[in-house]
Amino acid sequence: MKQTLLTLTLLLTLCLPSAFAQGSDFQRAVAHFKSHGATATATRTTHKAALANDATATGTLTMRQPSTVEISINGGKDALLMEGSTFTMTVSGKKHTTTSQQNPQFATFQKVFEGILAGGAQDIAALKEVTTKKNGQQLVLTITPEAADKKQQRRMMFQSFVLTIDTATSKLLSLRMNEKAGNYTEYTFTNFQFK
Repeated sequence: MKQTLLTLTLLLTLCLPSAFAQGSDFQRAVAHFKSHGATATATRTTHKAALANDATATGTLTMRQPSTVEISINGGKDALLMEGSTFTMTVSGKKHTTTSQQNPQFATFQKVFEGILAGGAQDIAALKEVTTKKNGQQLVLTITPEAADKKQQRRMMFQSFVLTIDTATSKLLSLRMNEKAGNYTEYTFTNFQFK
């Protein structure tokens, strides 16, 4: 019995610091958002594995508390909008709307961005679909949505989302949305300002 208790204590001692470190890295990285929204210039790169050249376009990023994130490209003809649990994608002026309840691949994405806009008050350490990795002065968050079954997995538009944050300034550096067959859309952010 004493040996079992000792083993459990040792395991907890080894595992808990890494879980707390993951959470605290995120909380420190997004601390500037506590009382601020943000704007930035967004550059979109669309990569299709079957095409020789990537397509690029520019626009804006707007983030407002408690849970609004909008990336608008080409004067709004193409856009991504998260307002709470509602997600709207505009492609060539045509809108497609879903929610994180109807489309679970966006549920953790929503929680991560709400955690960012809350300045880390809503920690993400317990989210099983999220991994974090420190890379120098950058924190890289990877959201890998889990499908309930194979049918749902086939319907998923995105395989993963990769968000990079500057840990010293809390500025978002990039958001990459990985699709099937090596295709992806990546947004890089410059001129980032807290409002």
